[in-house]
Amino acid sequence: MLPQSHLAIVARNITWIGPGHVATEPHEVGWAKEAVIFVRLLKPPVWPHGPHPLAVEISADGMHWAPHGTSIAMPKDDTEVTVARVSHFGGWLRIAGQVHEGESVTVLVSIHLKA
Repeated sequence: MLPQSHLAIVARNITWIGPGHVATEPHEVGWAKEAVIFVRLLKPPVWPHGPHPLAVEISADGMHWAPHGTSIAMPKDDTEVTVARVSHFGGWLRIAGQVHEGESVTVLVSIHLKA
């Protein structure tokens, strides 16, 4: 039997501008056993103090979120790709973080799932 796989783009060409909390669209993943999350910047970022890590968040209902305990480094520039491998998640996944005053970053975030 071939394993089932799925690719979800949860943020495409989205610009996060500070200050504030940012998050990708949530994605339902309850059928999967593992997820690999990729983060790439589509434009050179503006952050005077460097990149901040992003957190993987999980949810039972897609509305109320808890930290998974896994983080993803934000790419340093638009030539780098960062990745996180995630297992033991609930029904929903998303990526969240903070963008500070004067910062902006345009992201592409994808979740690759396997059953």
